[in-house]
Amino acid sequence: MAEENSQVIAPEAEATPAVAEVKRKAKGGRQVLSGIVHVDSSFNNTRVAISDMQGNILSWSTGGKLGYKGSRKSTAYVAQLIASDAAKKAMTTYGLKEVEVQVKGPGAGRESAVRGIAAAGLEITVLRDVTPLPHNGCRPPKRRRV
Repeated sequence: MAEENSQVIAPEAEATPAVAEVKRKAKGGRQVLSGIVHVDSSFNNTRVAISDMQGNILSWSTGGKLGYKGSRKSTAYVAQLIASDAAKKAMTTYGLKEVEVQVKGPGAGRESAVRGIAAAGLEITVLRDVTPLPHNGCRPPKRRRV
C-alpha cells in the first residue's frame, strides 16, 4: 500500500513543475513599426491611445493616469506630457517608429498632443481630424454668463 501511494504522489509532483514551465509569451515581444495615435481631446481631459494598424491597443495615457486632477487635466501642458508618455511606452515596448495621428474633439490639448508625439521621437506620416460633426443633431449646452 505504501508503494502504491508513493507512486501516485510522484507523478503529481513531476507534473506540477512541467505546468509552471509552460508560460505564455509576453505580448511585448512582437515588433510593430507603424501604428495609429488616437488623440481624444475633450473640455475636461485628453486621452491618447496608440494602436497598431489593425486597432489593437499598444499603449495609452490620460491626465488622471499621470496624477493630475480636476481642471489641470484639460491643459495643453498635460496633453503634451500624456502624448509623450504613451509614445515612449509604445517605442520601448514595441519598437514603434512611424504613426498616423487621428485627432478628435474640441479640447485645448489637440495641438499640444501632436507636438508631444513628435517630441518623443515618432515620425508622423498622416495628421487627420476625425471630430464627428452633427447634421444639426443635439442641442448644444447653454452659453455661460460670467
